[in-house]
Amino acid sequence: MASKILIDSGRPGFTATDLNGFRGVRTPQQGAAIAVHLATLPDDGPTGGFFDDAGPVPW
Repeated sequence: MASKILIDSGRPGFTATDLNGFRGVRTPQQGAAIAVHLATLPDDGPTGGFFDDAGPVPW
């Protein structure tokens, strides 16, 4: 049985990276947490949503 494909979007917040001169208030690990969470959702997880660390974010 093939895995179901889920399409979601994540907001990492103002993360300190080279792109913004490391001015962000979140570490790269904190910023990556939502991407890791969404990438490891079970097959019956949400799809078509926008999320941050606190959960769904209104469009």
